[in-house]
Parts: sequence; structure tokens; C-alpha cells
Amino acid sequence: MNTKTILKYSLGLFLLAGSYGCATITNDAYVPVALSFSDGSSGMCNLTNKRMALQAPIPSTPMIRRSDDALRYDCTAEDGRKAFGSVNSSIDAAKAGASVVFFDLGITDAITDKGRDYPTSFVIPLQKKPAS
Repeated sequence: MNTKTILKYSLGLFLLAGSYGCATITNDAYVPVALSFSDGSSGMCNLTNKRMALQAPIPSTPMIRRSDDALRYDCTAEDGRKAFGSVNSSIDAAKAGASVVFFDLGITDAITDKGRDYPTSFVIPLQKKPAS
């Protein structure tokens, strides 16, 4: 092999290796989610997903760990009424597209779930107080 051929292969290998670096576009692991009850009352909620579990007062804005599964809530208002359900997470499409452009194909974000988002606020439906 001559020097020109070696140089071409070296340059090609260098460019290929450089394009497969850590080009992931990640977010912080936690996202603030403002939670409140539909009637404005106060209470406590147990919040869980596969990456975290916490107890939070309502209304508040707890920091929720990003995850590809739904954020489940099990709440009790101060007057004893119960509410339970879930809030789905979504994929940030702009960051997913950028991840593909940078050849990372979203692999790191898929492993860490940092490419997922929960809504910035969520109103927990709570049944009306029974008539007295």
C-alpha cells in the first residue's frame, strides 16, 4: 500500500469514528409537574413510575423522574375522598429527530428514559363532595 492509500483510509476511519461519538441529546433526569385537585382542595398523593416513588402534598410541583411508563397517582384529599389514575409520558419528537441526525439513534435516551416528558401540569380529577 502506498502512502496516499493509507492516508485516505486513515481519514475515512477518523471521520467515521468521529461521527459515532456521544451525540445524544439528553434532558435532566427529573421534570417538574404541577399537580392539583380539580376542586382546588388539598391532600396527599403517592406518585410512582418504574424509576421512582414519592409522596407529595397537593397542590405542589414535585420533581418527577422521567420514565417511559405512566406516572401513577393514588391520592387522598383532606376530607377523605380518593382519586387514582395515571399520567402518560410522551417522547420529545424534536430531540428524537436530532438524535437520529447525530447517529446515536436515541439509544442512550431509550436506556435512561431522558427522552421522555410528562405534562408540565396535571389536574387530578376528584369527585364532588357528597351533599350533606
